[in-house]
Amino acid sequence: MSASQLWEVFVRSGSGLAHKHVGSLHAADATMALQNARDVYTRRHEGASLWVVRATDIVASQPEDAGSLFAAADGKPYRDPTHYVVPDGVKHL
Repeated sequence: MSASQLWEVFVRSGSGLAHKHVGSLHAADATMALQNARDVYTRRHEGASLWVVRATDIVASQPEDAGSLFAAADGKPYRDPTHYVVPDGVKHL
């Protein structure tokens, strides 16, 4: 058995919804991580789908890059969600 690795766990609670980060766990491999995630994070059958991701595979932005990384694109208002009108009755947008 290989050494234990840290895995991040994401659960999708229903069809059409986004996966949400619910926590972390240690496991030797992806199969064990999925099984442990099921046992720990979906004990009451609240999940429709699970993702497990090795924490070492996550690439994150740096706080000092926030200004340039998240700056609005000038002259491209369609990239801003407030540019669009959401019709009544649309769920989970």
